[in-house]
Amino acid sequence: MFTLRGHNPDVLTCIANLSNDEVFTPPEMASAMLDLLATAWADANDGADIWADPNVTFLDPVTKSGVFLREITRRLTEGLALTIPDLTERVNHILTRQVYGIGITQLTALLARRSVYCSRYANSPHSIVKSFTTEAGNIWFERTEHTWMGGTRKFHLDPLTGDEIPVYIRRKCRYCGANEDDYARGNEFETHAYAFTHTDDIKARIDELFGETMHFDVIIGNPPYQLNDGGGTGSSAAPIYRDFVEQAKTLDPRFLVMIIPSKWFSGGKGLDGFRQSMLNDQRVRFLADYPDSRDVFNGVDVSGGVCYFLWNRDHPGTCHVETISSGERTSVDRVLNEYSVFVRDNRALKIIKKIEAVENPTFSSLVSARRPFGIDSSHERDGVGDLYLYAAGRDGRIDRSNVPKGEALIDRWKVLLSKTSSEHAGQTDKDGMRRVFSRIETMSPETVATESYLIVGPFGDELESQNVAEYLRTRFVRFLVSSVLSGQNITRSSFSFVPRQDFSRQWSDADLYTKYGLDSEDISFIESTIKPLKGSDE
Repeated sequence: MFTLRGHNPDVLTCIANLSNDEVFTPPEMASAMLDLLATAWADANDGADIWADPNVTFLDPVTKSGVFLREITRRLTEGLALTIPDLTERVNHILTRQVYGIGITQLTALLARRSVYCSRYANSPHSIVKSFTTEAGNIWFERTEHTWMGGTRKFHLDPLTGDEIPVYIRRKCRYCGANEDDYARGNEFETHAYAFTHTDDIKARIDELFGETMHFDVIIGNPPYQLNDGGGTGSSAAPIYRDFVEQAKTLDPRFLVMIIPSKWFSGGKGLDGFRQSMLNDQRVRFLADYPDSRDVFNGVDVSGGVCYFLWNRDHPGTCHVETISSGERTSVDRVLNEYSVFVRDNRALKIIKKIEAVENPTFSSLVSARRPFGIDSSHERDGVGDLYLYAAGRDGRIDRSNVPKGEALIDRWKVLLSKTSSEHAGQTDKDGMRRVFSRIETMSPETVATESYLIVGPFGDELESQNVAEYLRTRFVRFLVSSVLSGQNITRSSFSFVPRQDFSRQWSDADLYTKYGLDSEDISFIESTIKPLKGSDE
């Protein structure tokens, strides 16, 4: 017989990801999430086995490979052996009455059906289910269109009649914010208008999809992460995973388990409301955080890392938080809304509490908001302007009359600070260490900067600004900033836990460790994650 030297790989570990925004869940991660669910179910139901209950219903509303539905089916098939002894009858019951999915694209729906039903058509002779009458079975997919709204009206001339025809441009989808120019596509392309979020009444929509009144005990999945909204890609693209989480809660399941990017920990574009909702929701009972997404998705770089959570509708309380980094796992029970931002590493939280005990005012009051002078990064460099202009790539000069704001900073000493971290949050160099800031520099009077930078200040003289710059170079400060970063963008809120000092003197790491009573374990943790930085390194 043909063998692979005794190795039989899971086909779902061998398929390529769709993109960094639509990532297939590895079977090992799906299994870990279902183990978590089983434990939570048992705790809430006097030790009952969720896999031995023929009445529990499951929905994956963002089915891609079908890995969650396949693993659920496998476990139910084993768990219901005593309740429904006949295998054919048992499988038929599970797949027609307990396990449901919604494909995110036509391709993934076919892949999921193949994974779960052993046939891409649920009603084919090859399907392991014998009572389906439709090709989709309980894994639904139909093309969904965006709903365009807003935009600007223009008139185009009809070449045949010469009449002016009104048309709208720059419209966006009312549900997801997709730009019509990017997503108004022909039938040969996917619209990425996901059925689960493109509706005003998700309960009625679900009943319509599956042809009967539905309620799901468990919703589980790995939603699409972001969508280009016309304003950019990467860190500036619009997050949409929040919509799937909120929509799932609307269906009122007993348990919700999803794996999503960790950027929501500290907010960001379109995430402030979602962050507050998650941090204040005591039904979030478990949170596993992977600062480096590659520890979950091999070769996939999701800026800020990823996390999965368990939401328990009927049993609110404290949240068990686990941080998994470089093979090391730490855990603690926490109140998520203790701070306005989420401190992702439990070891960092311990250090922050020691600093808080000294009760120094926060450094963030010295940090500017974004666009401190209102100058775009693409602003034309003036050759003879009266102000020196710091700009990413190439500095230059600019006339004072072309600086829209920040007048109080222009003629004072200050410190220039890169707005973008030198690496993705969670990622490190080959030695496992991070730099955090890519540029720190004192700025004399009569200087300004583009939107690529934050400004710290103003300060009374050159010595004070130099002492602040040296303070920002300490491992101590850069560690505290990195503890709340969940993306590349550094903002004023990134300094929430950095204490303010007397900047008439210079501060070293040794001085700061002593002042805040950090022990050898704290110091070792800081210095094992943050690389030393001197002025000559910049």
